Amino acid sequence: MCAAMASSAQLRLMSDLKAIRNEPPEGCSASPYGDENLFVWSATVFGPEDTPWEGGIFSLRLIFGEHYPEKPPRVRFTSEVYHPNVYSDGTLCMDIIQDAWSPCHNVSTILTSIQSLLTDPNPSSPANPDAAHLYQTDIKAYNRKIRQCVRKSLES
Repeated sequence: MCAAMASSAQLRLMSDLKAIRNEPPEGCSASPYGDENLFVWSATVFGPEDTPWEGGIFSLRLIFGEHYPEKPPRVRFTSEVYHPNVYSDGTLCMDIIQDAWSPCHNVSTILTSIQSLLTDPNPSSPANPDAAHLYQTDIKAYNRKIRQCVRKSLES
């Protein structure tokens, strides 16, 4: 039974990889860390143009379990990100990888959602209360912090 689930997860991950290689979502990329392990991926999300995130290159790690796509991957930023919906360890608070997960999501839709979350945070459900407060009370100071993250993302 377990081997069958692992192989269906592997088949789905191979399908996700083929899809992201054939039609990469704009401003995102992802692939497994190595050929021997399909379950751990590195991903990159570029800061969207015409936003304070523009020019940033943010790295993430996606860890898939044997129950993928029935259960979402664990996703976290490996770059430093100051955002209302990102915990200090880089883990994201985002509905499509938590409560609203559906097997119809794939690596491309996850990355596209993360990119959109960068510019459209949900401060009412904060993982980083300081960032949420700053976003709601002083958008200029918040945007300065974002620009610092962008600069750091280019140094690493």
